[in-house]
Order: sequence, then structure tokens, then C-alpha cells
Amino acid sequence: MARKPVIAIDGPAGAGKSTIARLVAERLGFRYIETGAMYRAAAYKARQLGIPPDNAERLGALSADLDLRFEPRPDGTHIVLDCQDITDALRDPRIGELASQISLLAQVREPLVAQQRQMAEAGGAVLEGRDTQTVVCPDAEVKIFLTASPEERARRRLEQLQQEGRPADFDSVLREVRERDARDQERALSPLRPAPDAVILNTDGMAVSEVVEEILKHVGADS
Repeated sequence: MARKPVIAIDGPAGAGKSTIARLVAERLGFRYIETGAMYRAAAYKARQLGIPPDNAERLGALSADLDLRFEPRPDGTHIVLDCQDITDALRDPRIGELASQISLLAQVREPLVAQQRQMAEAGGAVLEGRDTQTVVCPDAEVKIFLTASPEERARRRLEQLQQEGRPADFDSVLREVRERDARDQERALSPLRPAPDAVILNTDGMAVSEVVEEILKHVGADS
């Protein structure tokens, strides 16, 4: 049986990567691997253990020994750490902020990238998150770089926060989006950028279903 392709989806915060990647995986019957959740899981455990974000040695050891699983369930993929379902806990903005800090450390990135590559090795996987199409799976059969204007991504993020009952306003969310873009694009270790052979999709004005169908066209052409 021919090996099924790997689809790597990257892009800036708020471009719709998680939603799109999950739907593409469901349509194809592929495994969905949210690489960003692995950094948030490491941040969650570091916070539990009281490890500060500047302790690279302890964070590296924690990341190398992370007992993490992605479990597909009827209501979506759940993230299980040390046999505990932490899916909801990873939505805490404090965990996201800590994950953003520790993901800059080579001691954290290297063991997690190694785990991500191992997950994708057999094919039939959709990997979503930073560096999936440039560092984690540079040989992926399909590479997608999803993007959208900062204003559109801020609008989507504001809607999400409002649905979750969190207070927010457009200007502050837009500022956070732009600051995150600058941090991701300017970092020394694996800066955010599309792979030379990636398909760049600007999702401004596109429905989720339209983006999914567009990606599936490329999967059909490359698989």
C-alpha cells in the first residue's frame, strides 16, 4: 500500500490553521497533530511544577520526557498529558503566553520537533502549527501557508473571546496580533515564514469550507 501523504499547515496566529487542519484531517481520515498544543502542554506542566520560563535546562528535560497523546473522539481530538485530559486547560491565555515564551528555547523545541517528526513518519497526517512546513516536515508532500490580514485575524480572535465570555476590544486584540506577528517573524530560532514550495492561501473573505476545498485540491494533485 502506498504511503499516504503528510500535509503541513503553517501561518500566523489567527489565520484559521487549527480549524482548517482539523477539517482537512477529518475529510481525509488522517491523524490531526496540533504541534502548538505540544508547546502548551509543556507550558502547562511547567506551570504545575513551578518551573520559570528562563530555566532552559529543566524545561528541556521536561519536554524530552513529555507523556502526551492526541486522542480522536466524537467531539474532536483531545490532548492527554500524563493520562489526564488537559484539552480545556490549554485554552487558558496564561498557558498560551507561557508557551510562546518557552517555544523560543532550543532546549524545548528540539525534543518536541523530534516527537512531531516521529508522529508524521508513517504518513497520513495533517500537522498544524509553527514551522511544520519549514522545520518539522520540510519533505511534506503538501505544504500550506495560511494567512489573512491582521485586521481579519483580530476580528476572528475577538469573536472567539466574546463567545468564551472574555472581555476584549478590537484595538487591543489587533495590537496583540501585530505584536505576535513581529515576535514570530523576527525570532532568531525558526522564524515564521512560508517554505519556498508552499502554497500560500490568503483566507480574507473566504468561508472555512472554501479553504478546506482549496487545500483538498492540492492534496489530490500531490498524493
